[in-house]
Amino acid sequence: MGLARHVVCAMSGGVDSSVAALLLKRRGYSVTGVFMKNWDSLDERGVCSTEKDCEDAYRVCQALDIPFHQVSYVKEYWNEVFSNLLREYEKGRTPNPDILCNKHIKFNHFHKYAIHTLGADAMATGHYARTSQEDEEVFQQQHTAPPPTLFRNRFEVRNPVRLHKGADLLKDQTFFLSQISQDALRQTMFPLAGLTKDFVKKMAAEAGFHHVLKKKESMGICFIGERHFEEFILEYLEPKPGNFVSIEDGTVMGKHKGWFTLTLGQRARIGGQRDAWFVVDKDVTTGDVFVAPTTNHPALFRDMLRTDRFHWVAIDPPPELARVHMMECHFRFIHQMPLVPCTVTLNMDGSLWICLSKPIRALTPGQFAVLYKGDECLGSGKIMQLGPTEYTLQKSRRLHPENLPWAENILNPFLRTD
Repeated sequence: MGLARHVVCAMSGGVDSSVAALLLKRRGYSVTGVFMKNWDSLDERGVCSTEKDCEDAYRVCQALDIPFHQVSYVKEYWNEVFSNLLREYEKGRTPNPDILCNKHIKFNHFHKYAIHTLGADAMATGHYARTSQEDEEVFQQQHTAPPPTLFRNRFEVRNPVRLHKGADLLKDQTFFLSQISQDALRQTMFPLAGLTKDFVKKMAAEAGFHHVLKKKESMGICFIGERHFEEFILEYLEPKPGNFVSIEDGTVMGKHKGWFTLTLGQRARIGGQRDAWFVVDKDVTTGDVFVAPTTNHPALFRDMLRTDRFHWVAIDPPPELARVHMMECHFRFIHQMPLVPCTVTLNMDGSLWICLSKPIRALTPGQFAVLYKGDECLGSGKIMQLGPTEYTLQKSRRLHPENLPWAENILNPFLRTD
């Protein structure tokens, strides 16, 4: 009998990665647990749980009798995730650091460390997701260099590995994996693919991992901790005060400390205002933040957006889209939001126009448009541009009813026949 396959499992100190390592060990693999440190707690005044998480991961590896390593990506995280995040906020966008962390750190630097430095046959994580490969196929994958061209040669990857939702649809994490490379996906195992969170917790209890079961589920951005977002971001960006302006009549309602402390759809805390106002738009040139008096104001609803160059997980672009430049699928831009039917149009530069079947509240530039077909996650692209709001369209109809067919044709590229 040959040597057991070597799998490096990313350990976070949480219940999911702990059970992933347990399952790999039970399947007879030679498992190494590795804890990644991405944020330097000395950089901030708030409390950071990195040391405690590392200790918890180490205790699980001891219990499983597997080797434990710690690797630091503090510099890489700062350069490739956090600096990008600050730049996005300054441009008035709202980034998603979790998607960027998976793309740049876990499924890039960590993937290379696992395969090349530790000599693993595959890497594994505790994500609730599934691929189109059986475990044995993962070990037959070879590293291939990324393509030099804009679009990958579709004939180069004969059997692309596809990313599918995990069995627990409530916990499914494909949204956060939508930017990872084909190369990393081909060499990744998701041991929790067919399990529910409740079953994973049960397995952890039976294995005696009580110290990880007691922990709160990690939600939100890891490096902010328990602090208020505005307080955190103002440690890194200079305050840029501006006005809160009513979208309805242009009245100045109050002052804010910087447009980057606010995101579309959130309640605006305006001094002296008893009623709730909600952020509907930002102008980074004037510093004005536009607000509306109701949470479901039409100025918050849009049904069209444009992405940057779209990242396709499996085939770039999908054959149907390459053939007719249009495709029907489903969209979300927030983890766990209900999927919305949409039509996508491929542009020459690889970006997409996405037209939704109904207007959606608070579509936000900087967030990722993630597309699905059935239970397959096709990939994602950063939202760069938004179509007109329902409020703008309503005003246009009231002011120029005679121009309505012309206006709608201009605003919706999918209605054009040329």
